[in-house]
Amino acid sequence: MTDDRIVTLSRKTNETDIEITLNIDGNGRSNIDTGLKFFDHMLTSFSKHGFFDLDVKVIGDIEVDDHHTIEDTGLLLGECFKEALGNKVGINRMGYSIVPMDESLATVAVDISGRNYTVFKADFEYQYIGDVNSQNIKHFFESFANTSLMNINIKCEGENDHHICEAIFKSLARALNSATKITHDQLLSTKGKL
Repeated sequence: MTDDRIVTLSRKTNETDIEITLNIDGNGRSNIDTGLKFFDHMLTSFSKHGFFDLDVKVIGDIEVDDHHTIEDTGLLLGECFKEALGNKVGINRMGYSIVPMDESLATVAVDISGRNYTVFKADFEYQYIGDVNSQNIKHFFESFANTSLMNINIKCEGENDHHICEAIFKSLARALNSATKITHDQLLSTKGKL
């Protein structure tokens, strides 16, 4: 179901059952329940700083671990962005943001190019940030890029794992807010297709 740049999609596997509603032209309102408190915090921050309205409901096999929940949420959220952007006529296409959070500094650039690629340069000191395995943070962004067909370049320096992760989510949100804005009536591609 798509209305303007609002979309509701679901994904059900043997490991997860997910429904996401995304309004790209929202005001940062969110209702997030993934079963993982730290992940909820990151997605809430993403929604707020990107001005995206975002409802996420996940039932995942977190009794196994957090991998499937984080991966599949990334995949479905990427699909939501791809679907909501439609033919991409008029969007800025590219965006970037630099976000500090205490000692951390995240730089994120995106290109809604129709091609997926992820660069992730950030190091976490500990295996877990709250209830999330830090290995799965990079995997979330890769999964999101794969289905949204975006190029995402992430670099973050810092000392506190929570600050590093939150700065990245906020910076991605702000970069996407800029890239998804409709500011003209052209398709920004010499190929004629994104």
